[in-house]
Amino acid sequence: MKLLSQSHSPYARKVVVMIHELGLSEIQIEHQETSPTNPNPIVSSLNPLGKVPVLLTDGGAIYDSSVICDYLCASKQDTALLPSSLEARTRALQFQALADGLCDIGIAARWEMVRRPENLRYPRLRDGLLDKLDKSYTYLEENTPSSTEITVGTIALACALDWLAFRGFTIDCQNHPRLTTWLDEFIRRPSMKASVFEGETAD
Repeated sequence: MKLLSQSHSPYARKVVVMIHELGLSEIQIEHQETSPTNPNPIVSSLNPLGKVPVLLTDGGAIYDSSVICDYLCASKQDTALLPSSLEARTRALQFQALADGLCDIGIAARWEMVRRPENLRYPRLRDGLLDKLDKSYTYLEENTPSSTEITVGTIALACALDWLAFRGFTIDCQNHPRLTTWLDEFIRRPSMKASVFEGETAD
């Protein structure tokens, strides 16, 4: 199998971390640069949305990151990273949904702050998006996962928060000490160290 990835994508990193955590060293990871304004024809031919990650299997191409993570856990019959019990599975998937939403918000905010031509930016939208980030940080401070909770949800959450910091949306450690401590500890995992963010989007 081969994963089409991107070194500065939080969605792709989530899958890369899962690959490491599941011990799937046989999966080749290939960087493919793509963006909405600079589409990659290889990626677009495999995913109509033109986005990474894309997992290439004998049965065809699989996207998006959440589907790929589910596929990998099922292929390994892993019920630790994606629990089988209803309560634990719902908790993991809800953390994953929140993480993916944080990434969506961060990407949209960056369009209004640095990526869109300045005369086309919408400050009210930017402020609304930043407010959503702040409210999410507050929620996570009150609902911080335990240090032993390693699931697709906490992996996605760590990748999302680390990406937000990578793009300048840092967490206020004074107002969110539990969340900051949790993230600092999680990113020391070997799987996170093996997949650090680097590079810039090529618009």
